[in-house]
Amino acid sequence: MAYSTVLGVPHSYQLTPRTQQTSVTLVFVHGWLLSQCYWQPVIERLPKDFQCLSYDLRGFGQSNRALEARSPQSLTDTSKALQPPHPYSLEAYGEDLGALLTALELHTPVWLVGHSLGGSVALWAAKLFPKQVQGIICVNAGGGVYLPDEFARFRQAGRQIVRWRPQWLGGCSLLHLAFTRMMVHQPLEMTWGKQRVADLLSAHGQAAEGILLESTTESEVHQLPQIVAALPQPTYFVAGAQDTIMAVRYVQHLASFHSLFGQLDGNVRILPDCGHMAMVEQPATLAAIIQELVPTITPAEKGDRSYSNSV
Repeated sequence: MAYSTVLGVPHSYQLTPRTQQTSVTLVFVHGWLLSQCYWQPVIERLPKDFQCLSYDLRGFGQSNRALEARSPQSLTDTSKALQPPHPYSLEAYGEDLGALLTALELHTPVWLVGHSLGGSVALWAAKLFPKQVQGIICVNAGGGVYLPDEFARFRQAGRQIVRWRPQWLGGCSLLHLAFTRMMVHQPLEMTWGKQRVADLLSAHGQAAEGILLESTTESEVHQLPQIVAALPQPTYFVAGAQDTIMAVRYVQHLASFHSLFGQLDGNVRILPDCGHMAMVEQPATLAAIIQELVPTITPAEKGDRSYSNSV
């Protein structure tokens, strides 16, 4: 595992090597209380000509140290706001991503692939760094509709989860089993249940609670459609037909603000028999979708096409 200091904070990342045919770098952004490892099944199924970067968001996975050292003043490309954003806002995490891309000196067009909360981070990064980001694929990510009661319950439940995390939970086999079934359509392998518990326990409390609260305010929720509408980059959305966390209708709602929504093939792909964790539930199908959507110099072979277009 490599580290890069991003705005003062060490960030853990993995970057696959380039080949002579590499023309695109895919950057994978994980969701809340997760880590970069959930993208590995997808990365392993992509052609080697795709350079792939995965990283742990600030406060999660192995990027959970020295968070207080963050200094946004060192940014060279910002939103030109008079005041810096809240350190745990989606905008601040978008700034982190842009700074990471600059630090790693990537020399190919970059496409962002973000899961759930990571999809919102990817949209913000695309807004802030349009020269670096050439396209976006949001996975199990949508929104733009503020439901006060539901959001209040979600925030309360999330805060309770973050604030009550005794370390002995890491050895609880029943909890591992529960996490293989949580938010997915079919149970995952036990390895993923253990990993999800480990990521829950390792998350920095202030960061986990901070981004939860900052990303679910009424103003933040209503700002996402405005961001999508203004993006010049191609922006696609992948939904799970059985996703109970981010239902298809909310994915389609956010996708509808982009200019691609009304075109022939649209910008939404729906995975049947899939819940909220598409990258580990259906990695082969998701890899095939990425190959379809991301332009490359050398066309990649198309894999499993068991999904539907939807507008």
